[in-house]
Amino acid sequence: MINPMDISGRIFVVTGASSGIGRDVAVFLSELGASIVIVGRNIEQLEKTYKMMSGSGHFVEQFDLHNVDEIPKWLNSMTEKTGPLDGVVHSAGVEALRPFKMVTQESFNYLMNINVNAAVGLTKGFRQKKINRSGGSIVFISSVAGLIGQIGHVEYCASKSALIGLTKSAALELAREKIRVNCVAPGLVATEMVEIAKKTLSDKQLQDIVAYQPLGIGKPRDVSSAVAFLLADTGRWITGTTLVVDGGYTAH
Repeated sequence: MINPMDISGRIFVVTGASSGIGRDVAVFLSELGASIVIVGRNIEQLEKTYKMMSGSGHFVEQFDLHNVDEIPKWLNSMTEKTGPLDGVVHSAGVEALRPFKMVTQESFNYLMNINVNAAVGLTKGFRQKKINRSGGSIVFISSVAGLIGQIGHVEYCASKSALIGLTKSAALELAREKIRVNCVAPGLVATEMVEIAKKTLSDKQLQDIVAYQPLGIGKPRDVSSAVAFLLADTGRWITGTTLVVDGGYTAH
């Protein structure tokens, strides 16, 4: 029986793999047979992710994506030991609850750098011919915050919306190189980031958010499954799209 989501023998880079959605994406892709390069700044947390993964042929890469200009060069040196890549998942991200009046150029640039600029750097690096294996697939992790406004999240919403725009433009430009570029926009998912957010919200605010998602709070695997769908042959004719995985949040 043919499994269209079988990605055995392929190799993918997953950023933000030290926790949350990025960690689960790495684990799930390994369960589907792929080799994974897990990327993050915290080597101890990356090692935890590594121990959770299935199969073999995985790599741990400690790298700070804030060094945007160094990303293409880093990918080039990395693939000398991993071999050409089949795709990249950019899950690393920063979230900040900050009222508009408290937004500064420094705070805005910091968040945009990791959420958006790093995505540009990864795309520029991956498109190099000796980096990708005759094309491939790029998936950015955006958010429903990129589709709707949220009070106190102007920086975060702006960055996640920028990822959606980047997806469309990059998909058109890279199609001739057989590189597909897509985006996944999750709603509220039970991760460490949500636990941190709970500390800044009242019980009523949290209840209102949960109630606004008809199917409740999601799990990391809900997002990972969507990512795998776009990376595998199931997504071979999909590019430039944003797959919303939000339990019905944006259906209102």
